[in-house]
Amino acid sequence: MFRTIRKKKNEISIDTAKALLQSSRRGVLAVNGDDGYSYAIPINYIYDDDAQKIYFHGARAGYKVDALRACDKVCFTVYGNETIKEEDWAPFVQSVVVFGRCHLVESGARATTLLKRFAMKYYPSEQLVDEEIAHAGKAVQIFEIEVEYLSGKEIQER
Repeated sequence: MFRTIRKKKNEISIDTAKALLQSSRRGVLAVNGDDGYSYAIPINYIYDDDAQKIYFHGARAGYKVDALRACDKVCFTVYGNETIKEEDWAPFVQSVVVFGRCHLVESGARATTLLKRFAMKYYPSEQLVDEEIAHAGKAVQIFEIEVEYLSGKEIQER
């Protein structure tokens, strides 16, 4: 159902791809937007390898929410781990592409736990996380992407 990487020599292992997903701080979420146009936006996220899910937060209303209500199929991409190898001047960069289904995590204890876990990746202390959740936690919601397929590759940027 999902296409594999065409140039097999550029493919990275699933474990390497998952490590990039785990370590990156931002990715690009693509949804099916209005009038057949894709809508892609950068988001902060956390990746849960055990659950095979990606979690992110967002407002309770807006284009992204409308698009996800209309179609839950998404594509999510991260890139990074730029390296320069001795013999080459141009950097190598890795990327991961994820296909999956995205839906809202219903409000409640699980959503609050996920929101806190998400925030701990980006805030310097648990105290700041707790303060922010107390202040603005009701204005956001947590979404989860159920990973259906992922692949990664490394290319040289020249």
